[in-house]
Amino acid sequence: MTSTTKILEDSRVVVPPSPPLLKLSALDATWLIVPLIQRVVLFVDNGDGDHPPFASMVASLRASLALTLARFPPLAGRIVFLPSTGDVAIDCSDGSGVRFVVADCQGADAASLAGGADHDVAAFKLLVPELETNALPAEALAVQVTRLKGGVAVGVAMHHAVVDGRSVWTFLEAWAAACRGDTAAADGAVPEFDRAVVKVPGGEELVRSTLRKYAPDLPLVTKFPVAPGLPRRTFTMTAQHIRRQKQRIDDLTGSSATTPSTFVTVAALAWVSFVRSKHPIVISIDHDVYLSFFVDCRGRRCGGIDPPISEDYFGTCLSGCLARATARDLLAEDNGVAAAAAAIQKEVRRAGEDPLALWDWMAYVRTLPRDRAMNVSGSTRFQAYETTDFGWGQSSRTELVTMNRSGQVVLVAAKGGGGGVQTSVCMHPDHMDGFSSHFVKFLD
Repeated sequence: MTSTTKILEDSRVVVPPSPPLLKLSALDATWLIVPLIQRVVLFVDNGDGDHPPFASMVASLRASLALTLARFPPLAGRIVFLPSTGDVAIDCSDGSGVRFVVADCQGADAASLAGGADHDVAAFKLLVPELETNALPAEALAVQVTRLKGGVAVGVAMHHAVVDGRSVWTFLEAWAAACRGDTAAADGAVPEFDRAVVKVPGGEELVRSTLRKYAPDLPLVTKFPVAPGLPRRTFTMTAQHIRRQKQRIDDLTGSSATTPSTFVTVAALAWVSFVRSKHPIVISIDHDVYLSFFVDCRGRRCGGIDPPISEDYFGTCLSGCLARATARDLLAEDNGVAAAAAAIQKEVRRAGEDPLALWDWMAYVRTLPRDRAMNVSGSTRFQAYETTDFGWGQSSRTELVTMNRSGQVVLVAAKGGGGGVQTSVCMHPDHMDGFSSHFVKFLD
């Protein structure tokens, strides 16, 4: 599909400035060099009258965004460098607001974009705004609303040093609630923005040393390298698929006492599919293989987090996890998935006991052999569809546009609820079909 975008409006949504200067925590600082979170939410107009005129949708989105930003001041702020101390902070007093783009891309068909398992990567990229993040000050958020053939797309770009996945969905849920007029939901729990509540060993000096390590040329920021334009494909696992795989793993291990979680199950299937798709050309049977993922540090009472970080904390609050296995174990036809699940579960238990052990996840990710390492982000608990009803029904499709490397997997709860999982995968074209054939085989 060849599409072009015509910008109809490029304005700003301005909210009153907020006084706090929020210095980044150590858990924020590592993410300063990570590419943007660009996510698109698609709405297909089925001709049933649920969609108001495009101009009305834009007006509602703009007005509700202003209301929501007043409750989420860091998103209307700027990430700034404080040379006198070497700190980086979110300045909520800037007052210049958030970029709000209105576009027309009717060469892109909403139903095709929402319905295809294979992503139209070029078209998706047209539906999300950009943020300039290679130097500070940098904006935290930009929004784009795009008219499509037969639908509408709402795209956001958010700075990863300001938000993690949980914060993204907290914001989108509040914005959608405000847009559809659900005051109770829009004015839910008051988020905690103060980075000072993230008390980890090392304090402010740990933050500064982390910034010097990963962004030594501040206010210039050299971003983590990405591999743009790689193929992406999305699979939907039903609750029945997942229950069947959990039972299969139980049968292979001979114990129901260690039934894996939904996350462990889906990650194990993806990891095995990744390894098998690259064997024997890239991954030999004697190679070590790796799976990296993240643990949410909110609410944890162990491993140096004292006091616990509030469940309502709004920021980047992640620590790293790394599962290891031998390719031989994952390639085994009889119990490869069980071996993968056991390795992942071992790392989940480790993270539960000591979540901060791998907080500096970038240090080990940089050393991994990239062709033998897979990454899983997102969560099976992110209710991506239920939370993005802006007043014209649940979204038809949502995807993370910025999938940065081959072997990246992104998880959200599947549309329709019921325990299903949407699994989106970025792979090199030489291995995507192989991954798909192995992954789908698990669903049969």
